[in-house]
Amino acid sequence: MNPADLKVAIVHDWLVVYGGAERVLAQFLELFPQADVYSTVYDVPENQNSFLKGKVPQTTFIQKLPFAKKRYRNYLPLMPLAIEQLDLSAYDLVLSSSYCVAKGVITGPNQCHISYVHSSARYAWDLQAAYLKEANLQRGLKSWLVRAILHYFRIWDVRTAAGVDRYIANSRFVGARIRKTYGREAVVIHPPVDVHRFTPGDAKGDFYLTASRMVPYKMIPMIAESFAGMPDKKLVIIGDGPEMAAVKAKAGPNVTILGYQPEEVLIDHMRRAKAFVFAAEEDFGIVPLEAQASGTPVIAYGRGGALETVIGVGQEGATGTFFREQTPAALRQAVEEFEAAGSAIRPEDCRRNALRFSPERFRESILREVQAGLQA
Repeated sequence: MNPADLKVAIVHDWLVVYGGAERVLAQFLELFPQADVYSTVYDVPENQNSFLKGKVPQTTFIQKLPFAKKRYRNYLPLMPLAIEQLDLSAYDLVLSSSYCVAKGVITGPNQCHISYVHSSARYAWDLQAAYLKEANLQRGLKSWLVRAILHYFRIWDVRTAAGVDRYIANSRFVGARIRKTYGREAVVIHPPVDVHRFTPGDAKGDFYLTASRMVPYKMIPMIAESFAGMPDKKLVIIGDGPEMAAVKAKAGPNVTILGYQPEEVLIDHMRRAKAFVFAAEEDFGIVPLEAQASGTPVIAYGRGGALETVIGVGQEGATGTFFREQTPAALRQAVEEFEAAGSAIRPEDCRRNALRFSPERFRESILREVQAGLQA
């Protein structure tokens, strides 16, 4: 199979930022530069859209609805209908990059549809209760309306699962979700990490680092509170978001909040930090690997994708420590364990672990799956 000979469509849920899922899309375009790109909505800023290599994604009718570019999530009830209207009948291969509806595109029996799943729609499945609580939608008429929408979304989500020929999960954690939700097995291919951009520095500083968008599940206020209880240790926080006020309220004088910073500032802090602190339960989580690529250990919440990317103390080639509860006390204990480990966690082991997730390995693995799918 010559990849250049294939007619390829790449379908992405929505394109409004350059994040982890979009890094996967960029690698798909490295493999298939001739591909056409489709999305429900497109609004990536010009200074972030170079990964599309000049392509202008074809969008759905949602693109033309009021405020859709900024409030696209409000149109979730229409997205199943929108994604089904895309005419992909001319393509040999359809690659969907899915964390919501992209896997629901309609394909025929002579086409190969491979879906790379970043996550199933968690807010409609196992995290529905947490989503409703976070959105203050636990009671009332609006709550029941949202519950009904999610109920019908689940029916559609399961129905369209059969239209995918091969599933690829971005982690074993997501693979288990696919098995539970769709009754299908998935090959695990971890997302690519830019190990060429995140590289080790010359010396370490005396501070810990966390960097994230400040949204509730990232637990940044909890991290700030934990370090406020360790006044002899310094923490630097990079990022911004709706929880900024809560973070500032929890932070002590030993916690420095830098807010949003350009990438070069983040990379510099990654290289110099004693360790990177990661408190979210992510399906995968690229940032802990970017830290390890920088030669920096990780102190991570021991659930989700972090268990696949961080090697705990006591194992060969350890790259960090885990805490089992998202509480300040548990995190403080993990920091103590990290400091007690000393030289058992080495920068060279962190870097070596991150190299397992290089873009080159990712593309090789994806190409093998495409070949297998086309030959099936």
